[in-house]
Amino acid sequence: MASEDQGTDLLWGPRQKPARAPRLALTVDRIAGAAIEVADAEGMASVSMQQVAARLDVTKMALYRHVSSKAELVAVMIESAVGEPPNLRTVPGGWRPRLITWADLMRRTWRRHPWLPAATTGERMTGPREVGWTESAVAALGDTGLDGGERMDAVFLLSGHIRNTESAATAGTQPWTAEKQLRDILRDHRERFPALHEATMSTAGTVRDNGWEFGLNRILDGLEVLIEGRRPERTS
Repeated sequence: MASEDQGTDLLWGPRQKPARAPRLALTVDRIAGAAIEVADAEGMASVSMQQVAARLDVTKMALYRHVSSKAELVAVMIESAVGEPPNLRTVPGGWRPRLITWADLMRRTWRRHPWLPAATTGERMTGPREVGWTESAVAALGDTGLDGGERMDAVFLLSGHIRNTESAATAGTQPWTAEKQLRDILRDHRERFPALHEATMSTAGTVRDNGWEFGLNRILDGLEVLIEGRRPERTS
């Protein structure tokens, strides 16, 4: 319990902690930055306290004065990598363009740091920046007539769509591209897979985006139907 409380203080308390030895100038932000560099370059599996310490040219024990475990290290990495949540109030046009902007910005963030989708699953410590991203999307639906649970479910659905199309675990699960040459295989075996053959041939060699834009628009279309159904009936 004490460790969990310490991790919460680390994310939600004052960000800067002075180093005991000025020579090191070691801070939580520097540690997070070094760990992010490792993850961006080599993947999350390569991130360890030893690797981060070596990158900062300090001892592993020096890191423990600022982050007490690998779980805390990952937590501060996420909090630093996601960046400040967007201010969607400046986006004109209502809830739909605001959610499109939100989804696009999150997608860009996950593309800059491909380890983020996998790192942001499961029960774990979360910080104010990450929570702020959810806050901004839920707030974008504030005047739609949806209740609180529906607004949160909508954001959960959008987040899942981004995760499904951007996660390294799902990338490439639709190999219908010229690069993977499956089109030729399906042509040779079109009697066995007629629907796939017809569908892939109709793309005319265009590289697909694993359903990103299609899925996003269908989710928003569904929300729009629900929202319109909540509006008071117009009288003629």
